[in-house]
Amino acid sequence: MENENCHDTKPFPIGETPQETGLPYVPKCYEISSSDAPSLTPEIADVVVVDIAGLNDPVRRPMIVESIGNACRESGFFQLINHGIPQKVLDEALEASFQFFNLPMTEKEKYMSNDVHKPVRYGTSIKDGLDKVQFWRVFLKHYAHPLNGWIQQWPNNPSDYREKMGDYAVKARLLANQVMGAITESLGIGPKYIEKKMEDGMQVMAVNCYPPCPEPHLTLGLPPHSDYSCITIVLCSSTGLEIMDTSDDTWRLVPELHGALQVHIGDHVEVLSNGLYKSMVHRVTVNNEKTRISIASLHSLGLNEKMKTAEELVTDDKPKNYKESSFKDFLDFLTKNDIAEGKSFIGSLRIN
Repeated sequence: MENENCHDTKPFPIGETPQETGLPYVPKCYEISSSDAPSLTPEIADVVVVDIAGLNDPVRRPMIVESIGNACRESGFFQLINHGIPQKVLDEALEASFQFFNLPMTEKEKYMSNDVHKPVRYGTSIKDGLDKVQFWRVFLKHYAHPLNGWIQQWPNNPSDYREKMGDYAVKARLLANQVMGAITESLGIGPKYIEKKMEDGMQVMAVNCYPPCPEPHLTLGLPPHSDYSCITIVLCSSTGLEIMDTSDDTWRLVPELHGALQVHIGDHVEVLSNGLYKSMVHRVTVNNEKTRISIASLHSLGLNEKMKTAEELVTDDKPKNYKESSFKDFLDFLTKNDIAEGKSFIGSLRIN
């Protein structure tokens, strides 16, 4: 088929994108360079799986903390099992997400916005019609902590969306705070190092939908990037996430592990650790068979609270290597920069 259309090279506005309308081909403005094109038969990533059932057991905790620290140091990514969130809660959050994205456009357009500072917004790609290259993604983002401060702004259609997503959001946040305590403990600065700031911090739920793509070898759901957060807890319906294997610079597919949750180390933990732990670079591929949902729960300090490098991790041999920054700084960066062009928030924070 000749992919010729006067709109093919121009960005599509929200509500009219090919991933929303089911266009039978990938327009030019979605095509990535052939050197970045995903493989349809990618190699499988060797991912660390951490069983945290004994995290509150004084005897078993040190070994679990060490496992988490090693994963943070080596790849910035791991999967959690026995995390304490019931499978029913996970399934219902995914179900509510599928139901929202299946609604008519008239329902979803109530939340449409290009303003990255809005606490609840529906959009496509990364910055919708502003991206030079667009991506095969639809999303709903909403702030989630404190839950009673935001939930009334969330969609009330499906009728149980707030209940099901809210239940998962609360449990994901408690889990994230537990994991952050283990991360700071593994750095040698103690489990309570930023506990209060995390408890008072931000939680953003990014509910991502990747509809079937007719030519999945030509485009991506999201380009390579790292998360701005301290950590991100991810629940997904099927495979599609790829992580960079830094030993040979190849992209590898994260395997499916039923009931597990993924943990991404974000830019602010890299800053806190003075580079001992690296934020994890990842991208999202698409497929031509079924819709994929991922619910990313991003956890950071408060909107204007600056994350800075722990003084305990700065030495003469390892001087401070990062500028301080906040979640608002990231939003301002996203407004002014195109991450698809390789510009990264963490890159803007590195001093040397």
